Amino acid sequence: MAERLVIIGAGMATGRLLDHLVAECPGAFDITLFNAEPRGTYNRLMLSPVLAGELSYDEIITHDAGWYTRHGVICRFGERVARIDPARRVVFGEQGEVPYDKLVIATGSSPFILPLPGHDLPGVIAYRDLEDTEEMIRLAAKPQGRAVIIGGGLLGLEAAAGMAARGTHVTVVHLNDHLMDRQLDGPAAALLQEALEARGIEVICGANSKEIIAGDDGRVRALLLEDGRMLYCDLLVMAVGIRPSIALARECGIETGRGILVDDRMRTTAPGVFALGECVEHDGAVFGLVAPLFDQARVLAQTLRDLPATFVNKDVSTKLKVTGCDLFSAGDFREAEGRECITYSDPQAAIYKRLVIEGGRLVGAVMYGDTDDGGWFFNLIRDGADISAMRDTLIFGPAYQDAPEAPALEVMA
Repeated sequence: MAERLVIIGAGMATGRLLDHLVAECPGAFDITLFNAEPRGTYNRLMLSPVLAGELSYDEIITHDAGWYTRHGVICRFGERVARIDPARRVVFGEQGEVPYDKLVIATGSSPFILPLPGHDLPGVIAYRDLEDTEEMIRLAAKPQGRAVIIGGGLLGLEAAAGMAARGTHVTVVHLNDHLMDRQLDGPAAALLQEALEARGIEVICGANSKEIIAGDDGRVRALLLEDGRMLYCDLLVMAVGIRPSIALARECGIETGRGILVDDRMRTTAPGVFALGECVEHDGAVFGLVAPLFDQARVLAQTLRDLPATFVNKDVSTKLKVTGCDLFSAGDFREAEGRECITYSDPQAAIYKRLVIEGGRLVGAVMYGDTDDGGWFFNLIRDGADISAMRDTLIFGPAYQDAPEAPALEVMA
């Protein structure tokens, strides 16, 4: 007899879990899938090309209505779960209760909204789902539309690039002194900013937001900065980070920290309840990249079938494209005592590379413009390989390791 499996949340991690289950144990579970959004799984990473007009929403759907029908998944889309009763093994949706034998909480994360005065005005949005994307597209249809984006990380820059591609005047406001400060150092970020500005995007770094101002119609009209500058806009997008969505689990007594606490098999502290995706905290870590989420889905598929599997939080590199700009970042690239930095810079070609070496090992790498060797550098960092023998040619990548000579380097101790 099939077990009753209820899943809350239909994000990308859930989509991968369902793919595993229908391929590896078809018919083993009677699956009910809740999702607060009125739709099933789509590739959220591809919202930026949708925003830019490069793709349609239909092209980023990974599991359409026919897929769920073919595999017997009961879909309760657009329906929020009010609460969970782990003792009775029941989920309470807005349209009634659903009993389960096993439950997966995959509630993802929520965008963080800065508590500025005016943060709740109409026209202040996050950049998280299709509805946010559609609102930005609608703005682009207005003549001389203006948008302000708070946050110069990857998500904010993707939003800026997409709207600018549609003709919207975009200003990015970033608190720190350079863009993508978690992934890039100053010189790489400067090249990125130059490329963005060449696309008509205004960038203001080192700026603190003070207040969101309403217009006569009650909608957002401007962002006031601490230094007194007023940035007028028809739409304000906050892209300042995400937080795991844990309220549903916490309220029913499941142990939480920053996320829903799980063990190596994705089990929570409640019997028969598992967690998956961006809502999860494992061994002190929370997750925002897709690679570990897909690893979690693989492990959970095995766990649900009572087969052995262990989730390991692996180091990951970041290879990104922002408006056609190639970026790569891995490891720890901060300057510190006992470290040396090897840099290669070609401003005319907009290529920059920086390697950080400590104790004969590569510990960090940042690249802009030419990232083809990123995977090779990442493997050296991950494996803790001794790079002493190739130090003088290291920055030129694997192709130069057998070369007798290499171009001169700039070395900063």
